[in-house]
Amino acid sequence: MTASLLGHTSLLPPPRATEPAISIRAVTKRFPARRSWKQVLRQPLRREYTTALSRIDCEVHRGEFFGLLGPNGAGKTTLFKILATLVLPDEGSVHVEGRSASADPAGVRRLVAPVIADERSLHWRLSAYENLRLFAVLQGAGGSALPRRVTELLEIVGLNGVGPQMVGTFSSGMKQRLLVARALIAAPRVLLLDEPTRSLDPITARDFRTFLREELVDRRGCTVVLATHNTEEALQLCDRVAILNRGRLLATGTPATLKEEFGDERYRLWTREAPPSTLAAVARYGAVQRGVTRVGPDGWSIVELDVPGGPAQVAHVLEFLVGEGVGVARCERVELSLADLIERVLHHA
Repeated sequence: MTASLLGHTSLLPPPRATEPAISIRAVTKRFPARRSWKQVLRQPLRREYTTALSRIDCEVHRGEFFGLLGPNGAGKTTLFKILATLVLPDEGSVHVEGRSASADPAGVRRLVAPVIADERSLHWRLSAYENLRLFAVLQGAGGSALPRRVTELLEIVGLNGVGPQMVGTFSSGMKQRLLVARALIAAPRVLLLDEPTRSLDPITARDFRTFLREELVDRRGCTVVLATHNTEEALQLCDRVAILNRGRLLATGTPATLKEEFGDERYRLWTREAPPSTLAAVARYGAVQRGVTRVGPDGWSIVELDVPGGPAQVAHVLEFLVGEGVGVARCERVELSLADLIERVLHHA
């Protein structure tokens, strides 16, 4: 028996050390395509399908913070539903801690807990403590140990001081933490987080990411799979990232590997007005100008340059500009957008 997050024992056998937390093999999922009434009347027996996932191969290691990065419609939510046994794949297989999502869905549901950023699923007129007690009883976790378990859950997510407060008075960040606490009731080994920071302000989102990383993964050893379309969030938070687009898995790797292979070499310079001939001359260093935006009436401009070769090459470009009498007040690397990242991955494919 293994100790759970709540301090009680699990009825599930301990996983073998060699098994990945999640194994996804050649998973394909199709859904019936929407048809207009005219199409249905003209061809009632015709069936058209949309491919949401196409032969996805992936593994998630135990205790890993794994990111699924992709735009809306990439297939992230469909893959989550398959992992949570809410949808069956048309082809391929999914195993969680060695258990088949198709052959043993009940066993997988005891291992996996999805956390969907839907505050409406909480009871706003109940306290945080009462919410957790209610969902614990619904999951069959009642008994004399329940009060202690609920208190521990609130401590885990940093809400131990506001347990008696009505959830309707909580901020969005506090509600997100309560949703995580609710998911931990059954002591899952895998947490599925579907865009948990999409409704949070930047400061609250940063604090919530820190909580996920430090408390759930680093301290408690949970396996966490995060679905997001935020490139910065995925590359800064996750141990490894898989890039999805239109149902296809384009690339998988650590943030450092992805940045090195597909990373942005674009830099933004704050300069005095530079003659076009001067900016064109930096092409000798491989730099390519991407745009200029005037900043205020003081004469400063923002110049974006693609500079392959890393910081050393950027230093040569700056040295040249200064030598030409172009004042440079600031230079920073431009973060890679999701669209640019996908475009570069496709280009390298």
